[in-house]
Amino acid sequence: MSLENLRRKIDEIDVEIVKLIVERIRITQEIGKEKKEKGKEIEDREREQIVLENVRSIAREKRVSQEDIEGIYKQIMTVCKRMQGIEVAFQGEIGAYSEEAAFCFFGSSIQLRPCESLDEVFKVVQDGYAPYGVVPIENSLEGSISRTYDLLLDSDVKVYGEIELRITHCLIAGPQARLDLIREVYSHPQALAQCQNFLKHLNCKLIPTYDTAGSVKMIKEKGITDGAAVASERAAEIYGMKVLAREIEDNPKNFTRFFVLSKHDSPPTGNDKTSVVFSVKHKPGALYKALAEFAVRGINLTKIESRPTRQKPWEYNFYLDFEGNRDDPVVQQALEGLETTSLFVKVLGSYPKAK
Repeated sequence: MSLENLRRKIDEIDVEIVKLIVERIRITQEIGKEKKEKGKEIEDREREQIVLENVRSIAREKRVSQEDIEGIYKQIMTVCKRMQGIEVAFQGEIGAYSEEAAFCFFGSSIQLRPCESLDEVFKVVQDGYAPYGVVPIENSLEGSISRTYDLLLDSDVKVYGEIELRITHCLIAGPQARLDLIREVYSHPQALAQCQNFLKHLNCKLIPTYDTAGSVKMIKEKGITDGAAVASERAAEIYGMKVLAREIEDNPKNFTRFFVLSKHDSPPTGNDKTSVVFSVKHKPGALYKALAEFAVRGINLTKIESRPTRQKPWEYNFYLDFEGNRDDPVVQQALEGLETTSLFVKVLGSYPKAK
């Protein structure tokens, strides 16, 4: 058979594979609907293991790599779970950037659970009220979200994924508002800080709040006529408000990185990152020896950050992100070495790199 005919056969097979995956997704959506009606959780780890064992068994029969087939099926199952309308917790009101990040990661079919604080998001996931949560971890202009790092240290939840979201801020007010009559501007402290150049020319009082979209909602509910909020354009649409100015952030390269939280890691994809926190003895060369465990094995570090231990003054925990999955042999070796050079090590999770 010629090369062209062989390629044609591959194309025909691909069509059938996609059709079958679409049908699998459709059936899992029906299963998700049934689970919701009966009050059952979408996540069913025991059932997932049964499915994976079945496909491994088929792979053995057909004499193909069990690991490769399992990897493919883990990705298919992840997509199917997203389409079942799983519940995702996030900090803020509907229209917040964290909500947008959740849509980016899970798709539009999810159920959303707004939370008043980051602490509540962690608690909701840890206590099993929602299988996933989305929290900001750092902004490209303003740096890290300290509270998120502290909660990752104290919580048992894992980092399941990450999202990098371009943040575009708008100045939003009531339908009859005018820019020259605005006297107060409300928003989350990070959002206000990201728009300093624009806001300083307004000569307005800046009032920090717990959420960007929540500020828009508050202005509407209280009927504030001389106040505006910094939030997303989507928040203006949701609450029926007016956009007075767009793209008011100081720097167009304004991105926020979010973590997806769960009770377990994400399945390995071959393009993963791992986050850990550790502390070392307060002596010369201690941090160098810890990081050498990664350098000698050719593991690329993507971020390192220190945070106070909150136990003794001037002692720190180190948060480290690096390429690779905790199940990779070379990563396991590095983590074992890290444990020998550190006072403590906690793996926060392995997850796919943000697209």
